[in-house]
Amino acid sequence: MPYLATMSWYDPILDRVRSRPPIVSVVPLRGVIGSLGPLRRGLSVDAVGPLLQAAFRPRSVTAVALVVNSPGGSPAQSELIAGRIRDLAAEYDKPVIAFVEDVAASGGYWLACAADEIRVTPTSIVGSIGVISASFGFQDAIARLGVERRVHTAGSRKSLLDPFRPEQAEDVEHLTAIQQEMHARFIAWVRSRRGDRLKPEDEPELLEGKFWTGARSVELGLADGEGELRRTLRERYGARTRFRVLSRSPGLARRLGLAGADGPGAADGALAGLADGLIGAVEERALWSRFGL
Repeated sequence: MPYLATMSWYDPILDRVRSRPPIVSVVPLRGVIGSLGPLRRGLSVDAVGPLLQAAFRPRSVTAVALVVNSPGGSPAQSELIAGRIRDLAAEYDKPVIAFVEDVAASGGYWLACAADEIRVTPTSIVGSIGVISASFGFQDAIARLGVERRVHTAGSRKSLLDPFRPEQAEDVEHLTAIQQEMHARFIAWVRSRRGDRLKPEDEPELLEGKFWTGARSVELGLADGEGELRRTLRERYGARTRFRVLSRSPGLARRLGLAGADGPGAADGALAGLADGLIGAVEERALWSRFGL
């Protein structure tokens, strides 16, 4: 009898636990991957790591949703962020679903592949499984301006790919070898995450750097289906599903590199921050424009 009495005392608590709505943590992964300067922060493992930890840790969380909108960027940061997602998914035993907005291309697709499932909109851009390096050559321009380039190195190849000198075949060969190594690692990651959802007959075309619409990416096995986050997850977990949206928003002073600075060098820091931000904005614009955005 005491046992039955104890159980009856716990029943209301158990009922309340059972009646709690499912909770899904939502982590936005939007923007260029890597450093863009203090004014325009890119995605990095240092920046999004705490958000991911907060998304997975609560026992009440049923699943984690990644909102991906990225044209790519740093291969190293793509790999680090994706690795952190997989480590946390294994540690806390929670499913991960990626929802692609405008673009999950190059490093953005690397991040999407960290999920157990990828959902897209029909007009999303998906893929671009490749590695790219772009620069300019200014040697003729500085010659016309009468500018003399002075570079002193210890190491005969230290000035490799200097944009103010004529391009050297051996430099390009070295860069190409690095790109091929990174591309092979990218391909291995995609194959490990997508498995037999990728058809062998399509693989050569899929892995050469092309990108596709969301609708076509589903047919090719790059994504698992179409679906908007709230509608998809409420259909799956119930109409009462709640969403915990995590975000990062540091102050303008920190983005300018001025946090804690009020001495004579503060203005110089602001100007340097603005210059870095402008350069970062140009680089970011170039990445987005590759996909017509």
